Amino acid sequence: MSVFKRLFKIGQSEAHNIVDKLEDPIKLTEQGIRDLKKDLDESMKALAEVKSMSIRAKKESTDSKNRAESYESKAMMLLTKAEKGELDSNEADRLAAEALNKKQEAEKQAVSSQKNADGIDNNLVQLEQNVKKLRSQIGHYENELKTLKARAKVSQATTKLNKQMAQIDSNGTISMLEKMKDRVTENEALSEAYAEVANSNKSLDDEIDDVLGAESSTQTSDALAALKAKMNSKE
Repeated sequence: MSVFKRLFKIGQSEAHNIVDKLEDPIKLTEQGIRDLKKDLDESMKALAEVKSMSIRAKKESTDSKNRAESYESKAMMLLTKAEKGELDSNEADRLAAEALNKKQEAEKQAVSSQKNADGIDNNLVQLEQNVKKLRSQIGHYENELKTLKARAKVSQATTKLNKQMAQIDSNGTISMLEKMKDRVTENEALSEAYAEVANSNKSLDDEIDDVLGAESSTQTSDALAALKAKMNSKE
């Protein structure tokens, strides 16, 4: 093998090791969901802050309108006092003019605050949509994660079972059984052969003695029975 081929093989091996060390996709998905939930928490805080700004802007607009109405009412009261002779007319005009200036400032502040509130509300709508979309994505990914975990368990169990089945050598088992069967048959045949050899080794005298021995045993039994009968008759 050339040097370049060896280097290529080493590179392949290192690449496979890197792939093997990559994190499990389930763990990566779980981490991704945790990151999204963190983003959702931050978005919810931002949403609350923007809503608070909208509430304050609307309150400022309302307060400014109330101040404007109050200054107008005060200007009218000053002019009324002047008409009744309770206040110098020049002083009443000066104070009433100042009150009207304050009224105009308050009205401008009310318009500005309302405009600010409207702009915040527009941003608030977009932010609420983003939060809703993010929450929906998290729910979708969590469901996908449940499915992924279930599929991973089934895949692992199937792989384990297939691996066990692949390791079973059915041909070897059948071969071993056939060998055992042949050995048992061989032993049975050998036993029969020994029996035949044993019988073939008997001499003619042995065969005669075996036959006569069986007859002699029968005659002895008959004689014993006759003797017992004779003894019983004498009694």
